[in-house]
This record gives sequence, C-alpha cells and structure tokens, in this order.
Amino acid sequence: MFRKRILLASLLKPVNDTRMYAKLGQSIAKLPSAEVHVAGFHAPLPEQNAITFHPIFNFNRISWQRLRAQWSFWKLLKQLRPQVVVVCTHELLPLAWWYKKNYGGQLVYDIQENYQLNLETQHVYGSFFGKGLGKLVRCMESALAPAVDYFLLAEASYAQELPFIDRRFTVLQNKYKPPGQPFAEMPHTPVRLKGLPEIQLLYTGTISQLYGVMKAISWAEQFHQFAPNSSLTIIGYAPDQKFLQQVRARIASLPFVQLIGGDALVPHSQILEWESKSHLGLMPYHPHPSTQRCLPTKLYEYLANGLVVIAQNNPLWEQVLQENQAGACLDFKQPLSQATIEQILQNTYYSKGIPKDVFWQQEEEELLSVIEMLLRK
Repeated sequence: MFRKRILLASLLKPVNDTRMYAKLGQSIAKLPSAEVHVAGFHAPLPEQNAITFHPIFNFNRISWQRLRAQWSFWKLLKQLRPQVVVVCTHELLPLAWWYKKNYGGQLVYDIQENYQLNLETQHVYGSFFGKGLGKLVRCMESALAPAVDYFLLAEASYAQELPFIDRRFTVLQNKYKPPGQPFAEMPHTPVRLKGLPEIQLLYTGTISQLYGVMKAISWAEQFHQFAPNSSLTIIGYAPDQKFLQQVRARIASLPFVQLIGGDALVPHSQILEWESKSHLGLMPYHPHPSTQRCLPTKLYEYLANGLVVIAQNNPLWEQVLQENQAGACLDFKQPLSQATIEQILQNTYYSKGIPKDVFWQQEEEELLSVIEMLLRK
C-alpha cells in the first residue's frame, strides 16, 4: 500500500513534545495509510519505530538563529515532499503555505495558543514590542487562513476568540494519554486524604511567576504547619533562570520542598510518574487573560491520576472540579486557615470514579477522522 507522508512540525517544541509527538503523532501513526514524520527542537529521541524524527532546530530562543531555522524547515519540506503538513506553531505557517502553493498537499494548523493574546498580555518581549508582535502574528494568521485546509484547536474557547478559522476546525483538547497501554490501571477511588501516613503535594510544568510556583510554595508551607506529614515536589522547567534562582532561595530553608529540573527539561514520563504517586495537585495560576478560558493539560493529568486538585479561583475550573468531586478552587493570596485544611482533609473525592472524558481516546478518534478525510482529497 502506498503511504502518504505526513509532517508535523514546531519551531520551539521538542521532537518528543507531549502534544505534537505523543498525542497527534502517535495517533496518526496508527493509520496504515500514513507515514509520519515529526520535526522540532533538539531533544532525546523516543524509542519509536513507527515515526521518523527530525530534530532540526537548536538555538537560543531570542537570537538570529531563530530566523535561520526557517531555512532548515524549508529544506526539510523540499526533501520530504509531504502530502500533509501539520504546523504546530505560527512561525512555520508562512513557509508551509508557500510549500503548499508550489508543491500542493494539505495544510493543517494546530493552534495550541491564542498567540496574539499571549504576546500582548504576558509581556515576555515588553509591553510595546509584545503588542506589535501580537498584531503582526494575527495579521499573518488571518491572511494565510484561507489556504489552511483544516484547523485543530487545543482549547474550545479558541473557536470564539479566533475569527479567521471559519468552520474548518475540530477541538482536540490536551487530554490525558496514559503511558504504555491505555487504561490498564485506573487509580483507586474514592479518594480520601485523611489518615494517609504522608501527603505528597505536587506542582508540575513551567516554573514561572505566571503559573504561580511561589504561591504554591507559600501554600505548601502553610499546609505543612497543620499537616506535618505533607511535602511538596516541584517538577518542571524554568525558562527564566533569574527567577529560578529566586525559587531555589525561597525553598532553601524548607526541607519538605524539593525541586526536580528547573534548569533542564524534565522528561514527561518522569512528570507522569510523580503524578501517579502524589495525592494533591496544585494549580495556583495568577489570574490572567491568557489562561482564564483554558483547561490546562495538567488539570486533565491530575484528574486522570486521581489527584485532589486545589486551583486558583476560576469559574471554568471550578465547574470541572465540582462535577467530578475532584477538589476545590480558592484564592492562593489569602492565608490558609485550619478550617480550610480540615475541610480539604475530611472531604471524599472521586466518589463516582475517575471521569472518562479526561482521556485522549475520544480526541484521537476525532483526529483520525480529520486526517482520513484529508488523505482522501
């Protein structure tokens, strides 16, 4: 059987990225008619025979090499001549459009973020420059949108936030994909924290001010005063090394807090391992326009692993937690009282079991339907 070549590419995400490779790539590789290639930032290659990896990007995030990386992407496109190109970052969209214009094929844009909103509000590049970049990205996306055959959306809210997508889209949220055989072992339910010999608190993902790691440390410190059998593990990567030094200084005198990673990327399998053996997951995000309408990947992972979730006040997250009896939302800026801790410890969670709709299986089925439709064209 002649297999059609599909290339998934991201400029900044590693080739072993949890969404691009582990979810999109591995799911598409199940199609006998697909030959899957993944291009991304340099990272350890997974032991995977069904997918071909191209770690063609390796540069400092703020450098001229970021522009030169476009040439590497163009060379790969001409070398592979894929029938379907799945672009997982806005920076590769113009060259993917130019490739389609000259060589044909199908173009898919996997929108993982509202890039304009993030650039304009997170101030990574400063307020003035960030707003200019945000408007430039939105103009580029809108101009090239008619040439995109299909859009994949990581968040349902993007359907309202991004006017250029029209109706050619499917929402594929970043739900939990278990390592190894899916659904082989489900966490025991119902879940109770009271009576545990030790309580493992967990903060995973990007270590930054925006995602509230400092608030997680302060919260764990207060929790430990009332529950001395508790400890906190922070595991993830800090893109800002100066801020990482502040985190290390903050926890230096707290023996019940440990940091894993920080100055280096942590394999996602290691993060999942900690999620499987922890009891309480923290989501102390600072309220921010770029996250308030999103359902973070870690929320799905915490729910799938039966963690009690304590999240910053957010109506969307609170609804999910209440529906699944999975935890509570509170204001991490407020002092933690003994009454609140007792309530957290006394409550019973997941009395209806682990929710089935937090797993990637349904998203995979929808993704394969989209890809099969595109391959028939």
